[in-house]
Amino acid sequence: MSGFTSAIGACSVATLEALAKYGLDEETISGLCGDNGCSDVQDCLNMHLLSNAGSVDEKASGVALALDVSFILFSGYLVFIMQLGMNILLKNMLDACVGAMGFYLFGYAFAYGRKEGQKSNGFIGNWNFALSYTTQTSFSGEEFAAQGWHLFFFQWSFCAATTSIVSGAVAERCTFTAYLAYAFFLSSFVYPVLVHWVWDPSGWLSAFNTSRDGYAMILRTGAVDFAGSGVVHMTGGLAALMGAWIIGPRVGRFDEAGNVQEIKGHSATLVVMGTFLLWFGWFGFNPGSNLTIASQAAATVVSRIAVCTALAGGAGGIAMLLYKHATTGAWDVIAVCNGILAGLVAITSACSVVEPFGLFYGGHGQILLVQFIEVLAIAGWTCSTMGAYFFAMNKAGLLRVSQEDELAGLDVANFNKSVRNGSAYNGSAHVNGNGNGHGNGNGNGYHNDHDGITEKSLAP
Repeated sequence: MSGFTSAIGACSVATLEALAKYGLDEETISGLCGDNGCSDVQDCLNMHLLSNAGSVDEKASGVALALDVSFILFSGYLVFIMQLGMNILLKNMLDACVGAMGFYLFGYAFAYGRKEGQKSNGFIGNWNFALSYTTQTSFSGEEFAAQGWHLFFFQWSFCAATTSIVSGAVAERCTFTAYLAYAFFLSSFVYPVLVHWVWDPSGWLSAFNTSRDGYAMILRTGAVDFAGSGVVHMTGGLAALMGAWIIGPRVGRFDEAGNVQEIKGHSATLVVMGTFLLWFGWFGFNPGSNLTIASQAAATVVSRIAVCTALAGGAGGIAMLLYKHATTGAWDVIAVCNGILAGLVAITSACSVVEPFGLFYGGHGQILLVQFIEVLAIAGWTCSTMGAYFFAMNKAGLLRVSQEDELAGLDVANFNKSVRNGSAYNGSAHVNGNGNGHGNGNGNGYHNDHDGITEKSLAP
């Protein structure tokens, strides 16, 4: 019950009691009636709403920011789970571990580091090493959205995905030390420089760089690589190409006549499971790259990106299924998996600017030319840096394991164990926990290469 016994300003006791029933406290009511001079209930309530409009907008802005940050973090979680879709066990774990250290110490600063007030650098960032600026600064509002912790996490998940692409290309023949050094080099320097070129507002290839009279530096458009077809997948693929080329083929990959010999996979079930995990993670990879969802326009874009991502994967899988059947007569599940991944990689760059029914349309020649420039720039940078690294390691004798270790399998050679519990490798036959072996007539057995998830025959 209110404690009003007399009128305040132009408000009668009845008006004061009515305002109290709306939940206004005595201090607020006294301010409305005395200072603002309202006389009836409706006028006082309108004045109260207007006086709080600023705080309401501020709260709404805070909610939108929190929603955007949660969206980015959740997308990062999805991208990180893509590590489960890869096929090299310990090396993929170390891609994430070593990559986290390299990206934290140097990579994020090289990618996005630019001190306020300093002249922008189109080649490489040079600020916020080891997140020193992020750690010491209390961000708020738009500043937090642009430089907060969540962006480091999201970008690190992309970095880990890029690094892990190489592992399969050098499976069963790259030394453990060389791979660890590669993971640190790529995540701390090679990949971040490309991120700066294409995604940072000061990058020379960036569509966000408007330093030329409000237009991008390159042909006034800049490269459109929304979620990283070039920055992530092309970089990882070219690094894998350089590594595989310099380290050489696996033992048994070619016969004496130079004909390619198929090395069958360990488990089609694991391949399919890995493909679905990667496809699932791609729904964080592509939609998450929008970096915002807290408005109708942003939510519409994110939704369309998700649809395009789903359709691109499905179309790629169907295309490879039909192609494989037309050329071999087989319905090949592994080909479908490869087709799905190819479709997902292809849509990653343009998923925000195309419609589900469109394939190659719109824009003009300048946009296409800039995309070619991006391809050439990424190819030149990645091949030169990673080629030099693998070449130097190979010359130093630190890149490839011995033939004996390769034949035994790196699980056994490096760690003296296989992935299967209770199993061990003994000579050329596979011996399991109960002593039963699997061998053929000439004494050759098999072992499962869980470092590369492949199966092959051992030499006598």
